[in-house]
Amino acid sequence: MNDEIAGLSGQIEELKRQLSEARRRAEPEPIRDYELTQSTGEPVTLSELFGNRADLLVVHNMGRGCRYCTMWADGFASMLGHIENRTAFVVVSPDKPEVQQEFAASRGWPFRMVSAAGTSFIQDLGFAEGTDMLPGVSALRKRDDGSIVRTGRDEFGPGDDYAPAWRFFDLLEGGAGDWEPKYRYQ
Repeated sequence: MNDEIAGLSGQIEELKRQLSEARRRAEPEPIRDYELTQSTGEPVTLSELFGNRADLLVVHNMGRGCRYCTMWADGFASMLGHIENRTAFVVVSPDKPEVQQEFAASRGWPFRMVSAAGTSFIQDLGFAEGTDMLPGVSALRKRDDGSIVRTGRDEFGPGDDYAPAWRFFDLLEGGAGDWEPKYRYQ
């Protein structure tokens, strides 16, 4: 690796470390205990999604219509065992439960999904404004008193670290070029 690449890689890793530390210093944000809908159609509260864990990662997925969100979710499926070894995990989208269930089955997604249809959950957590939505993740903590706080958040986008394909494509001549995720791999 040449010196320029090594130097830039070191700077990026140092900035990521600083970003993680800054996130941990940020004041936790209170989050109310929303009622969402499981992909089976049954109601579930946000607090129930923690199971026996103190932490919960909530992936804000834009739903079946987003190829990018589908690619991120495909990647989370392969990492689920590792993720759930540390924290509870759920994917939330605005899709109705039956749409979620059908699409998750078609992709072979093993993770839990909930629908925020008919709630302000996605907007309140800052991942939608009107009809414009953003994909991303919220890290939540359930305190001993049962209250819920958000301890971190991040948005997803092309080139981010949440879909490793981008990092691989960066190594190719021409990078990702005009490539975009597809629903089918062929």
